[in-house]
Amino acid sequence: MVMARTTGGEYVRRKSPETVEERDRTTSLGSRELHVLAVDDSHVDRKVIERLLKISSCRVTAVESAGRALQYLGLDGDKSAVGFDVNLIMTDYSMPGMTGYELLKKIKESSTLREIPVVIMSSENILARIDRCLEEGAEDFLLKPVKLSDVKRLKDFVLKGQGEEDGRDKGSCKRMIQHDYMPPPPPPPCDQSSTPIPCPSPPSIQSPLKRPRLHNVV
Repeated sequence: MVMARTTGGEYVRRKSPETVEERDRTTSLGSRELHVLAVDDSHVDRKVIERLLKISSCRVTAVESAGRALQYLGLDGDKSAVGFDVNLIMTDYSMPGMTGYELLKKIKESSTLREIPVVIMSSENILARIDRCLEEGAEDFLLKPVKLSDVKRLKDFVLKGQGEEDGRDKGSCKRMIQHDYMPPPPPPPCDQSSTPIPCPSPPSIQSPLKRPRLHNVV
């Protein structure tokens, strides 16, 4: 608030102009705001993901290392940390000092932060790396360059999860993908009492390809 003098000599209070940061914080989907912590040691990649998140009306805190992310989240013993309002963490996989996978493990080991969705980003499509991150608890694994559609899908998923009050947990996403790979029912048993008919051979079941959890979630 600022004081403004009228033509009559009286002072009245006038609301201060809204800053860009304040305006960004009040912009949300369904009156709920998504705060994303973006972690990437690449300045260019960090600016790209930050821009995509802001286009999607998200509030962004961008840091350049996993160590800085731990500081912000209060996992380094700093009691003054303010990262408990984070709704989503997006981190690069390959970073010096501490990788995104190691950051993921630290977050999932925390009793206060383990429920925050963590998304891993990487420019390398290595299946073993993707499997390891998903098994450790990552919600998704995105290949760079990250697209605007990826960010919007993640935002919708997180906000939908925050708004649900019917007892369903976020694990429903994993169950939905598992249902996609249900094997076909076995063939009916052969009737040996009648004219011999060749029994159908059981269908071959190929190993399901691994893929991130959220690709089928709208």
